[in-house]
Amino acid sequence: MALSLLLGGARSGKSALALRRARASGEQVVFVVTGSPSDREMAARIERHRAERAGFHWTTVEAPVALEESIAGCPAGACVVVDCLSLWVANLLERGGDEEEILRRAVAAGRSAAAREAPTIAVSNEVGMGVVPAHRSGRHYRDALGRVNAAWAEVAADVALVVAGRALRLEAGDEG
Repeated sequence: MALSLLLGGARSGKSALALRRARASGEQVVFVVTGSPSDREMAARIERHRAERAGFHWTTVEAPVALEESIAGCPAGACVVVDCLSLWVANLLERGGDEEEILRRAVAAGRSAAAREAPTIAVSNEVGMGVVPAHRSGRHYRDALGRVNAAWAEVAADVALVVAGRALRLEAGDEG
């Protein structure tokens, strides 16, 4: 099992750490991105992330919703970076996906990522550490993403919480 999951808050250094780990793998890198330029701010954010990868001859796969298929289509020996599960969940919710469908798809995609022999590094936001969102849609998103993160963590070989660019390894919970 070669899946690593990097969780953390916004701008915590998750993506930068994923880039460093991908470079260090020495493998061909496939960058699976889930963001789409829905407005000017998001387009600028995507351009900043592209600039961070400039100079590396990595393949980029855009997968705003088709994550499992995109992971399955990556070359067997390539290091795959999934950035990020947070936007993927938001995209599915925006398209009318319910929490059970999203969890089913997340379990399938996580298992696909974990079954790869080459490294897979997934990035996701940790959204459950703040106040309870005031609006139903915010609570729905937080709950769905929390369940997705837990599903991916369950099959990951390595899970880390990234804070200020530093990774804190998370151990599995006690069984029973």
